[in-house]
Amino acid sequence: MRLGEVERLRDELSEFVADVFGSVPRRDQRRWGACYLRGLMLDGRRKSIQPMAERLPDGNMQALQQFVNQSPWQWTPVRQRIAQRLCEAIAPEVWVVDDVSLPKCGTASVGVARQYCGALGKRANCQVAVSVHAATDNASCPLEWQLFLPEEWATDDRRRQRAGLPDGVGHVSKTHLALGLLDELAAQDMAVPVIVADAGYDRSVSFRLALEQRGWSYVMAVDPKEIARPSMAEPYQPAYGGLGPPTLPRYREAARPLTTFIEPGTSFENVTWRQGSKGMMTSRFAVVEVRPSGKEACRTAQDQAGGRSRWGGVLPLRTLLVEQPEEATEPTGYWMTNLPATTPIKDLVRWAKMRWRIEHDYRELKHGLGLDHFEGRTWRGWHHHVTLVTAAQAFLTLRRLDPKAQMPA
Repeated sequence: MRLGEVERLRDELSEFVADVFGSVPRRDQRRWGACYLRGLMLDGRRKSIQPMAERLPDGNMQALQQFVNQSPWQWTPVRQRIAQRLCEAIAPEVWVVDDVSLPKCGTASVGVARQYCGALGKRANCQVAVSVHAATDNASCPLEWQLFLPEEWATDDRRRQRAGLPDGVGHVSKTHLALGLLDELAAQDMAVPVIVADAGYDRSVSFRLALEQRGWSYVMAVDPKEIARPSMAEPYQPAYGGLGPPTLPRYREAARPLTTFIEPGTSFENVTWRQGSKGMMTSRFAVVEVRPSGKEACRTAQDQAGGRSRWGGVLPLRTLLVEQPEEATEPTGYWMTNLPATTPIKDLVRWAKMRWRIEHDYRELKHGLGLDHFEGRTWRGWHHHVTLVTAAQAFLTLRRLDPKAQMPA
């Protein structure tokens, strides 16, 4: 936005800040929060503190630096209020779990390490953050964030001290970070919609099983190498040999990759799920019932039955959604869901494809609002900056949803 456009939003922005930053105790802190949000929304190539302060008529680099990097205000209640407001406004059909990489120079910024960087498509020096977004076909916004800490940060006391890392924060897998964020959101008494994630999270089958244990529905991209058995497969009870513990039920046929479940006679249906930049997005999809059969799936089934000796050997049915475009000779996408196979295929496809909204979020957060422009190095500063960027996007999202609001061109 141009300066005049941002200035005309001052009153509306002040009301928004008074609400979502209501937990921040001091008036001057809330004032600098509003100033920082205006700086993020204002046109400019760089959204770090110094250039924003120079562009704003009331900008003060030292005050903004203090507010973001040193001030002890708590970001958690601010994000909780943003999540509440956005979920009320959007009424999300799905929560999308994803992660984003932020390229960095040097080794001092909290969480930075040489790791795979999606923004560059290769291993590079970067930070990686896990996020959960509320989404529908028409709107989306991040609800929660957590910074991923590589293993090298777990024991390097000098780096941890310089970055201001709390003692209880260490190396945790991205799937466990995502579960923690989902648990935090669910604890706010918000209805948990369908959870959507890409195959990077489903490679850890335990993540999918953890969602089931919490009673949540999901549609998740899966690796086609994952193994399963046909829906009609039934275990049998082998005869007892007379020595050792009793034999347990087992399946007669071995589990096989998901790719083998799509046979020449499989029925595909044309489904259109949204309007794209070049026309309607349409492809062919099929729904197949399978029984996921990896070690983790079997172990979980045993635990739910009360132990290995009590398990009847039956693996639960799950629904497999498969995409194979008309011109393709083999499937191009696989998604697993614990929703029944009778769920309308149009809904399954829309939810499976909803991640496009999150790519839209990341573009706006990075290119428009300076998500990856933060130059501070501390844990507190990073979380403050990400919270402020989230607040800026939430404010813009609420304006886009308001039919009376005039959005700048």
